[in-house]
Amino acid sequence: MSRRPLPSRWHDEQLVEALVPTPLPAPPPPQPALMPALPPPADQPSSGVLFDVARPDSAGRVTARPLLRALGWMPGLALRVDVVHAAVLITPAANGGHVVGSREELPLPAAARHLCGITGGEPVLLAAFCGRDLIVVHPSNTITALLADLHAHIFGALDDR
Repeated sequence: MSRRPLPSRWHDEQLVEALVPTPLPAPPPPQPALMPALPPPADQPSSGVLFDVARPDSAGRVTARPLLRALGWMPGLALRVDVVHAAVLITPAANGGHVVGSREELPLPAAARHLCGITGGEPVLLAAFCGRDLIVVHPSNTITALLADLHAHIFGALDDR
């Protein structure tokens, strides 16, 4: 028995044009969305208030380099420290009993910390008012209460919808 090779059908086959689909026209690629023009960055917030967060060390000092530099307060500057409405107010004063530290830290005296409920290691919010040459130190319990009240209003507005 002899084996003959089977005839190849590939050369005999042809595509039937009626069965080949016509390619659909490709849509043009989408244009990228235009980005809105952003306002130019401001050198300083328009309100003249700068914020920082710090943690007092065991001696009650807080490092506040960016705020001190913005106010132009240099190490050795005499300061007055007062407590008003559970916040520490720090201002330059020629006869102040405290000074800006050599490592650009602010003193928070023990009496002021005690009156405001500031404890070592707990964060405080520092607000520098450039137009008033003043730094206000807010304890974390004040910030927590203010934010809780604000969030209660926000959540109440959401529930009213």
